[in-house]
Amino acid sequence: MGRGETGRRETERGARVLAIFTAAAIAASGWQPTGAQLVNAGRFAEALAAFEGALQTDPKSVAANNGAGVALDLLGRYAEAQPYFTAAIKASRTPLEKALAERAMAIGFGFASNCAAAEKPEKRAFDFYVETLDFPNAGDVADETGRLCLDAGDFDRAAEWYQKGHDEGELEPKISLARTDLWEFRLAHAKGRIAARRGKIAEARKQAQKARAILNRGRIPDQEEFFPYLEGYIAFYASDYAEALNDLNRASGADSFIQCLTGQTYEALGDRAHAIEFYRKAAAATAHSVPAAYAQPFARRKLASWNLIEQ
Repeated sequence: MGRGETGRRETERGARVLAIFTAAAIAASGWQPTGAQLVNAGRFAEALAAFEGALQTDPKSVAANNGAGVALDLLGRYAEAQPYFTAAIKASRTPLEKALAERAMAIGFGFASNCAAAEKPEKRAFDFYVETLDFPNAGDVADETGRLCLDAGDFDRAAEWYQKGHDEGELEPKISLARTDLWEFRLAHAKGRIAARRGKIAEARKQAQKARAILNRGRIPDQEEFFPYLEGYIAFYASDYAEALNDLNRASGADSFIQCLTGQTYEALGDRAHAIEFYRKAAAATAHSVPAAYAQPFARRKLASWNLIEQ
């Protein structure tokens, strides 16, 4: 996650954090990532057993504690996951490793839709990056917190954190015009979604127009794929489901949040078969990421309510 990278993507941020954190811990401990491979395969119960087995040998393994927490979150056992994340934080050997562990804990609280709890470890990670003058990562953590809170329904906290993300990100020394555009685009995108959730559709569309104007400058072409997601999001909360579906079909089909929102859109249109198809995709998410923190639990609850899976 270097400072010169202009294409850091919100939909991948949580997964990347986990990957970096786990890789660093594995490299330090020599532990082989059998559990991580099982998580990626969607075999969460087996992954949990593998991580717990590793902890029998090394109770202070950062990677194994973190992995057990991840597996439990993906199994829907959120309260059981948190002690493992706490153990990973305590066992961290460097401030950076601790910050990454804090972010993994926060994403776990996101799976439980608990913005207030997620905010605490995210704030500690945010403060670390600010203190070390790593403003791009400070901005990323703030945006991550904003997204967790928005998806949990805490719009005021979401707005506050997204603004912090913008402000800290733009403190990057000798920031390029492209990087400035990126932070401006992210903020407009977030404000559009927050307004849509608040039912302020005119304001949401105004923010979407601002986001479009930023993209039209041509300095951040890799962000173009996130604009249909914003349009679809606004259309969904405006109850314009046909337009939402048209927009979401142009967004990233691999994003579990978009899969879930597409399922919600089909459901609103009365097309249960397609809703089930997309809910199944979202429910099958294996990433311990910010998008999956909302999408995987929501989709699993929906499918369980239709007696299609066991919750």
